Amino acid sequence: MAFGETEPSEIFGGGSVPQVAPSNRDRVTFERRELDRILSLYGRMVAAGEWRDYAIDFLKDRAVFSVFRRSSEVPIYRIEKNPRLARRQGAYSVVSATGLIVRRGHELERVLRALDKSPSLVAV
Repeated sequence: MAFGETEPSEIFGGGSVPQVAPSNRDRVTFERRELDRILSLYGRMVAAGEWRDYAIDFLKDRAVFSVFRRSSEVPIYRIEKNPRLARRQGAYSVVSATGLIVRRGHELERVLRALDKSPSLVAV
């Protein structure tokens, strides 16, 4: 074995390599209420047959909830939370598959309305 190489068993806790859990402080995450609202919309869209799969990524600079029509494709929408943009354009955004920002804002509820196709009352 060359210098710097490890046994596969050492990587997964079988050897002397210490296992360090990643710190949640250096990652952006969705809060419980935010995730409840996103999953509520996801459930309605799955029931309507439009969405089939999702993925959640917690990165250093943003949290991303990706929605897929089929699990083998690229996401059709990404719901992103980027705290660095909270003061300027708003921390939340919906991004289409082509990279177009569909809606951006300070409140998650208003941003998700771009994707929510539930019937609403219209005053005439």
